[in-house]
Amino acid sequence: MQTAASGNSRHHARLTPLWLTAAIPVCVLGLGLAAQAQETAQTPSQTTPTAQAAPDDSTVVVVKGVRASITKSLATKRRSTQVVDSIVAEDIGKLPDNNVIEALQRVAGVQVTDRGGGEVGTISIRGMPDISTTWNGRNVFTASSRQLSLQDIPSTLVRQIDVYKTRSASQLESGIAGQIDVSTLRPFDFKGFEVSLAGRGSYDEQSGNFNPNVSGLISNRWSTGAGDFGALLNLSYSRAKYRVQTVTAGALVPFATVDDPPAGWSALERLFNGDARAGGATFWQPGTNTGLSSEEGATLNINGVDVPYYLSRDAVFATDLTGDRERPAANIALQWQPNADAVYTFEFMYDGYRNTTFSNLLFSYVDGWWDLGDDPSSSFTLYPGTNIIKSRTTGSVYGFNSGDLTTAKTDSFIYALNGKWNIGDRFSLVGDLSYQNSVYTSEFMAMRTERTAGSITADFNAHDGIAAFSFDDNSLLADPSQWTVAQFYDNANRNKGYAGTASLDGVYEADWGPVKKISFGVRYDDRKAEEAARGQSAYLGQALSSLDSGLQYYNTDFYDGRSDVPTSWVVANGYYIRDHIDEIRELYHSVDSSFKTTDELSLFTNFRADEKTTSLYAQADLENQLLGRRLRSQFGLRYVDIETDLNFYQLVDSSVVETTAQKQISKVLPSATLRYDVSDDILVRLNYGETLRRPNFGDLNPYTTLTDAVTNSGYGSGSKGNPDLTATHAKNLDLTAEWYFSKDSALYGTLFQRKIDGLVVTMALQEDTTNTATGNTGSYLVSTPYNASNGVLEGMELGLTYFPKDLPGVLNGLGVQASVTKLDSSQNVPNVNSEGEIIGQLKTDFFGVSKLSYNITLAYEHGPLGARLSYVWRDRFLASNEASSFANPIGVWRRPEKDLDLQLNYNISPRLSVSVDAVNLTDELQQNYYYFNGGYGGQDTDNLGSTILGRTFSIGFRWKM
Repeated sequence: MQTAASGNSRHHARLTPLWLTAAIPVCVLGLGLAAQAQETAQTPSQTTPTAQAAPDDSTVVVVKGVRASITKSLATKRRSTQVVDSIVAEDIGKLPDNNVIEALQRVAGVQVTDRGGGEVGTISIRGMPDISTTWNGRNVFTASSRQLSLQDIPSTLVRQIDVYKTRSASQLESGIAGQIDVSTLRPFDFKGFEVSLAGRGSYDEQSGNFNPNVSGLISNRWSTGAGDFGALLNLSYSRAKYRVQTVTAGALVPFATVDDPPAGWSALERLFNGDARAGGATFWQPGTNTGLSSEEGATLNINGVDVPYYLSRDAVFATDLTGDRERPAANIALQWQPNADAVYTFEFMYDGYRNTTFSNLLFSYVDGWWDLGDDPSSSFTLYPGTNIIKSRTTGSVYGFNSGDLTTAKTDSFIYALNGKWNIGDRFSLVGDLSYQNSVYTSEFMAMRTERTAGSITADFNAHDGIAAFSFDDNSLLADPSQWTVAQFYDNANRNKGYAGTASLDGVYEADWGPVKKISFGVRYDDRKAEEAARGQSAYLGQALSSLDSGLQYYNTDFYDGRSDVPTSWVVANGYYIRDHIDEIRELYHSVDSSFKTTDELSLFTNFRADEKTTSLYAQADLENQLLGRRLRSQFGLRYVDIETDLNFYQLVDSSVVETTAQKQISKVLPSATLRYDVSDDILVRLNYGETLRRPNFGDLNPYTTLTDAVTNSGYGSGSKGNPDLTATHAKNLDLTAEWYFSKDSALYGTLFQRKIDGLVVTMALQEDTTNTATGNTGSYLVSTPYNASNGVLEGMELGLTYFPKDLPGVLNGLGVQASVTKLDSSQNVPNVNSEGEIIGQLKTDFFGVSKLSYNITLAYEHGPLGARLSYVWRDRFLASNEASSFANPIGVWRRPEKDLDLQLNYNISPRLSVSVDAVNLTDELQQNYYYFNGGYGGQDTDNLGSTILGRTFSIGFRWKM
């Protein structure tokens, strides 16, 4: 538990990064003067498990050092038939980042976000998150999701990451954004015995913790009378204690004006839809994206009269989250080559995830109108020329705190057996069998405390989109006698996923005139998924000070002085609740007889899915001459048949009601690629292909989850799936040109378009129903996914890799890698009324798509010194939608994001190296705001949350035998 004393220690510990930052230039100068040539080592290229993932050749390439890593990636791009970008480890397991997603942020067209918790958490290719994830060519996933959580794979296990932006018929049909294949090492990648150890300690500036990351590899191969044998073991463990601090201004909702309130309303009274004084009429349409006008003098029609209104916030709140994340991982590979025509590989991979987060929430409503003093007009200010309130003071303020503890755990296991055979001089087969299972579990415990404060003064945008607020006496926030213990929430989830997969791929080197190669294959996959959950809540109503003092938790030094907000408050201690859960449940059980104790708790299975996929493909590679130059082409068809059996379960009056559904999808997906060598150094590609996005299993589940209104909006919220969802279909076109103008250097560009039919959008429909979990009856806006949108994503990428020749002295080895991506997206979103009738169509951007993004990396390799200085920037983007019951624009946009990282590596000897890394050197915030493309909202007046990301500084070593 963090105490005031530990908070002071954290404050002193943060002096360390300043010392480290100052030392970096000195280190660079000293290492540069000491630079001397070091020996290089050869690492053979990967032996892939299936024909679909195999490279065009098996050339042995040196992969050591920063420059070699970049140029190896460039070589992969040049010889590939598809449009592919790669990240290659400089040495054994040596990617310069904490996880796979962070390593990919410098790839052209790849955008990352959600950097809270000390690392990047979300990835998209050309703005789209629907990515097919594979491990050594095999489709992999986490629990009941469609994708693998790539951030769970430590970078120390990775040999190479390939980002496929186009696909051939031989590759998986899923993932309209692209495919990311993560390759790990095998024993036949080495000549013989190999041992490698690595360790890194990372200092997290916000939490004040020094976090470990260790890995080790041992591999060997032997020649015997029965052939060559090889065995490899690679282990990794990382732990990160982190802190994430956020200040948020709430949603914009309408209020009566001071001078002209509606008849029967008070000055500055909040205007709720469905108010009885207006006969239950609605003043605006819930569920629309556009929101209410913020023009000065804008009106609402209430009881037939157009009356002016103000827009102001419903709440302000602060969140202080601390976390403890662990990632154990292991990779085992066994290989046997009995002769020159056969290779057998067994592989096992385990990746684990453990994360405990404690979130301290300080939440206060600022929508009161009953205690504004003698002159309400002096209690607020407006943005000039608008009806938006910038700051206000109100009295008798209700608020609550919440101590939320979440424990999450994932265990994923993959077992695979692969065989590759050469049959004669022209024919080869690759067979692959794999089984995987992945289980994700989580528990959520939250205890709220509440009070009514004397008054609050809030400036919703004090500076740079950051809100500020203060109470009449902030010291009372840390007085437990001021707080009454209120609700307790006790929830849990368990998601499972299993799959057994078999594939057989064949390649015939035909040499039939222009036809050079015929490829074919069959794949069968039996995928199962299920989800289970439980939840309960109850209200206590006792003073926090009357309970055990261990239940009191105090944070300190909140928000680093970046805004005028409270710096400390008391909440219920989630760790104490976890360790005394039986006592807490019994406490609430004595108040609410329906509340269950430990022995009575059990998870309820919501759905089970069994999805069987059969796919076949045939593909031909041709070669011709056009204008005296080589023209290579590849044409293929992939047939996929998907049969899904679904079982859904819901408790109704203590009885289990089961519903079933069956889905069947059959598609023939063509692909074609033309590759023309304009000259020895210039090539162009034209690719057309079709891909699918399957519905998420959870989106198919019609089980309804309801949440009662907690913001006095008049509406509760809810969500449910739609078993009638079908696959989203994309037609993809790419045109690329690449100029390899010198050794290790290239300039390349791509034009692309994605036409997508059947995009899933969520529509909120009003339902009058009873929340069986709480017994409350009312109106709920229930969000349901539908295949109700079509869209187009198009854009361009431009990239450069350049290592100048013959630079003088210590400048020799300097190079640059850079790319820029321009995107334009548009999709229609149905606008529905409360009865579910479509009353119009809105045009909006895709979620997660920045119109412009770029990255630039300065790379340096000279003697024993290697360095990277990387800058990544992306424009604003639509991140999510707000709860549709509010009146403001519900589109939540993220402000432009940037990141500056530095990595330094020095080879003390051929076997030992040390490294220094710094992430987020410019100490950026992550911020969002409300906005709609029609002109409503914006970051200056409709700012939302501001999160401190913090910086991390690392020191590490790497040794190999």
